[in-house]
Amino acid sequence: MSLKKKLSVVLACCLVAAGALAAGCGSDKSAQKAAPKMDKVSITYVQAPLNIPSIVEKANQSFEKKFKEKNVAASYSTITSGADQTAALASGDIQFLNCVGGSSVLLSAANGNDIKIISLYSQAPKAFKLFSKDGSIQSAADLKGKTIAGPKGTILHELLAAYLQQAGLSMKDVKFVSMGLPAAASALENGSADCALLAGPLAYNVEKKGMHVVTTGEGLVSGLTVTAVSGKFYKEHKDLVDTFLAVQKETLDFMKKNPDKALELTAKATELKPEAVKEMAPLYDFSMTITPEAIASLKKTQDFLVASGMMEKKVDVDSLFVK
Repeated sequence: MSLKKKLSVVLACCLVAAGALAAGCGSDKSAQKAAPKMDKVSITYVQAPLNIPSIVEKANQSFEKKFKEKNVAASYSTITSGADQTAALASGDIQFLNCVGGSSVLLSAANGNDIKIISLYSQAPKAFKLFSKDGSIQSAADLKGKTIAGPKGTILHELLAAYLQQAGLSMKDVKFVSMGLPAAASALENGSADCALLAGPLAYNVEKKGMHVVTTGEGLVSGLTVTAVSGKFYKEHKDLVDTFLAVQKETLDFMKKNPDKALELTAKATELKPEAVKEMAPLYDFSMTITPEAIASLKKTQDFLVASGMMEKKVDVDSLFVK
C-alpha cells in the first residue's frame, strides 16, 4: 500500500473514532439532562369539606393501581392546610396536590414557588356558609362589630369579605378571629364568637342543631379548589401527570355510574348518615375541566387577597394553568 493510501486509511479511522467519541459525549450530555426516574409519588388526601372523589379514590385504591402500571408506588399524605400543602410541593415531599384552594395556589406563586394547576377539583359556593346563633343577624350590615371565627386566607374568608362589601363594610368593621373549622364551630356553640364560617359536615351538623345561616357563598365566591404540581415536575414527568389525570377522570366516571356506592363510601369515611351525604352532595360540582369562568374566578380571588393585604403583588393567573 502506498504512503498516500495509508494516510487516507488512518485519516478515515480517526474521523470514525472522533464521530464515535462525539456521539458518546452527546449521549452523556443527554443523560445529564434526562429527568431522574420516579419510583414513587406522594398525593395529598383531603377529605373535607366533602371531597367525594378523594374518598372514592382511596377506597378503591385507584392511584395505587394506576401508578403501579408505571412501576411507580403511590402513597397518600394527609395535609389539609393549604399553606402546608404548597410548602410540601415546593420542597418536593409531595408531587400531587389533590384538592388545594385557589387562594393557596396564588399565595404560593406570589412567594416565588413554581406551581402549576393541572385540573379543577371542585366548585361549591353553596357549601360554604356563615352561621350565627342570633337569628336577628339577617344582613351584612348586622355584622358590624361582631366577632367572627374562621380560617384565614381561605374561600370562607373571601366569602366574608365579599359579603361585607354588600353593605359597604370591610374586614376592619368586624373582629375576625382566625381558627380552623372545628374550633370555629365550637366557638359559635359556646358563644365566644357571634358568627362562624363553616363548610362540609361541620356546617351540616351545626345547621341541623338549629344555627342560623346568615349567608352561603352563592353569588359571592366560586368555592374553587384545584389539583396542582410543580412546573418542574410537569415538564419532567408529564406521563405521570397524565396518569394522575386519568385516575381523576375514571373516578368521576365511577361516581356517575355508581352514585349509591360513592355515597356509601363517603358516609363510611365521614361517619355521616347516608341521607346526610345525599343531601350535601348536590352542592358540589366536581368537574375537572379548566374553564374561562374558573380562571376569571381565580383572578377575582387574587383581587381579594391583594385588597386584604394577604398578597403583596399580583401574579399572572393565566400562566398558572398548564396549556
